[in-house]
Amino acid sequence: MSDTVVISLARFGPLAERIAYKLDADLLGYEPDVFYTAFAQYRRIVAVMSAGIVVRMVAPLLVDKWTDPAVVVVSPDMAYAIPVVGGHHGANELARELAALGIQPVITTATETQGLESVEGIATRFGRHVVNRDTTREVNAGILDSRTRVYTVQGPAVVLASPGVSFLSRPGIYAVGLGCRRGVTSEEVVDAVHLALDDSGIMPDEVMIYATTEKKIGENGLIQAVESVGGCLIFLDDETIKAQVQESPSAAGRIGLPGVAEPSALAVSRKRELVMKKRVAGRVTIAIAR
Repeated sequence: MSDTVVISLARFGPLAERIAYKLDADLLGYEPDVFYTAFAQYRRIVAVMSAGIVVRMVAPLLVDKWTDPAVVVVSPDMAYAIPVVGGHHGANELARELAALGIQPVITTATETQGLESVEGIATRFGRHVVNRDTTREVNAGILDSRTRVYTVQGPAVVLASPGVSFLSRPGIYAVGLGCRRGVTSEEVVDAVHLALDDSGIMPDEVMIYATTEKKIGENGLIQAVESVGGCLIFLDDETIKAQVQESPSAAGRIGLPGVAEPSALAVSRKRELVMKKRVAGRVTIAIAR
């Protein structure tokens, strides 16, 4: 099955067939529940009908711009392709693909209308994911004002970033939060990580990011361990960690935090869901979220 579907009213079937052929997409006829079905099964949706119908149908289905499918409306005269959902998350790109059929993309996202690339677009171009998604609005505003700069940092490295800095990491599903006692060795951390991932049925390349408190910046064993497992480690400020919900008892109160492993994992995860609560392995604490 394709990740793209074209939905059309019956009277526009021939036009929809042309679009589906061009995109190598599935084709569905319009019916009351068709968008519900499409949202569950497809990543990209092209609707050949009026924008008003599409807006009314998809509005109750919208949950999160990072996970909702991209939706593009094509006017029945095949003149325009209008992204209505997920412009920065695939809809702009989908509309541009339709230009090969003589359909004019109508792009309305602020950065693209100025000929600029959004932080989401940069992430896509380099095959990365935005870890701290709440920053994208501020960063994109900075792109419009020529204030945002893009830096590539080769590891091992420590980056101290202020709010309003988007961090792009490799693709992945899971976030691993780490805590440790002072002087922990790389071997101790690696063993704890491997055991936790094995027990959770997670492959190392499914981990998007590792995170801990900025209070652990001097722990070389922790830094070396994450590097050795091929991961990327970020250090979170106290405010970010305190904003998360700690589910398990923790001794981190002695350093002024509600916890380290669980809130660190939650802070940089996509769905803010723990798949493994904090566990202690010797001098290492570890939690996994998605």
